[in-house]
Amino acid sequence: MYYVYILTNRRNGTPYIGVTNNLFRRVYEHKQGLADGFTKRYGINKLVYYETIESIISAIVREKQPKKWKRKWKLRLIEEANRHWRDLYDYLL
Repeated sequence: MYYVYILTNRRNGTPYIGVTNNLFRRVYEHKQGLADGFTKRYGINKLVYYETIESIISAIVREKQPKKWKRKWKLRLIEEANRHWRDLYDYLL
């Protein structure tokens, strides 16, 4: 299984979209600051959205779709799935 996920630093904050085959491990890396770059620099470590996809090709295609969207559309996607912007990482445990 593969996952397309969105992280942010706060409600209506900057969304970061990624893809992984181990969602728990990848979000943990973001939370611990082990992933250098954009997410570490801006403290983006709150999992607010994810979806499960069966193939890596489909996951990569899906990851690229919302990256091209307007910010408003990305925020709407999060709102529809996670109205209270809860950190879904806690639910993966």
